[in-house]
Amino acid sequence: MTGFISLGSAGGADVGILGTGSSLPAQRVSSSDVAETVGMERSWVADRIGVLERRFATRDETSLDFAVNAAGAAIEAAGVSPSELGAVVLATSTADRPVPGVGVQLQGAIGAHDAVAFDVNAACAGFLVACEIGRGLLAANPRQEYVLVVASDTYSRYMNPADRRTYPLFGDGAGAVVLGRVPQGEGIFSAELSTDGRLAHYVTGGPRIPRPPVVAASDDHYLRMAGRDVANLVREKFPHLVNDAVKERGITVGEIDHVISHQANPRLVEEVARAAGFELEQLVVTGHYLGNTGAASIPIGLDVAVRDGRIRRGDTILMIAFGAGMSWGRMLLQWPSTAPSHPGGR
Repeated sequence: MTGFISLGSAGGADVGILGTGSSLPAQRVSSSDVAETVGMERSWVADRIGVLERRFATRDETSLDFAVNAAGAAIEAAGVSPSELGAVVLATSTADRPVPGVGVQLQGAIGAHDAVAFDVNAACAGFLVACEIGRGLLAANPRQEYVLVVASDTYSRYMNPADRRTYPLFGDGAGAVVLGRVPQGEGIFSAELSTDGRLAHYVTGGPRIPRPPVVAASDDHYLRMAGRDVANLVREKFPHLVNDAVKERGITVGEIDHVISHQANPRLVEEVARAAGFELEQLVVTGHYLGNTGAASIPIGLDVAVRDGRIRRGDTILMIAFGAGMSWGRMLLQWPSTAPSHPGGR
């Protein structure tokens, strides 16, 4: 069930992250607001799942809007020009429309006219999949210098306000990174991606077939999630992902400076991290005030930690994600000496 592991060096050098960026809706939705909407106690939302606040897109805001802003910040932080990008890989499972893809529209919006552009849908695991694709593109073509990887999701459009299991969990936003060549021994060390389609029923959403022009009102587009099954999968796989990463690199859990996990549920993330041997100080947690921002969870967390100074040159970072499919994966990297150690902007 493993997708692919470690594509190695690209053009005589390794591949790493050169710049980060993120973008969030301005609209804040507190757990008090959510509790009132779903008809439950605020303490359950805030204390049981750990989400105090999240951001929801307004009617006029799109996944593309957030992607453009996050991409611009990452490009600026990396000190490159859109014209230098060889590819734009956009991870989303909440595209604004089926055609054209968000990545194509993003490419046009930022002026990366020489870059190939496309979408990747691996749900909340999409950023890691997109990064590994971007790394593979650089490895396959020494003439390409940079790849822009963006994750943008607006799950609030797919949440059923009557569903207590999903509505309190999610928020909207986008995160982005620029991948490029870094000195040997730095950047991305390894990645492991897996999928088990037998578990596809754990998380579903969207109509099964296209609808005719006139249909009766339906709620079949709402996201549905078997929360307990998803949590048990995370509890099962998280320690294996950690162990594989540290064994492959020949390090200990204590030598990992930062763990950036997809924010399925802040309480669950903290639980499985502790069980794997991490201290809370090693975790980058954004779910308390942003909720689960889908594929964007990891790049948003990465950008937050870069901007607040936690991530420094030479730091070792482990990124772990779980997504509908079900898919899961991890990526271990070292923050390169060539990357900026200062914030990349919003």
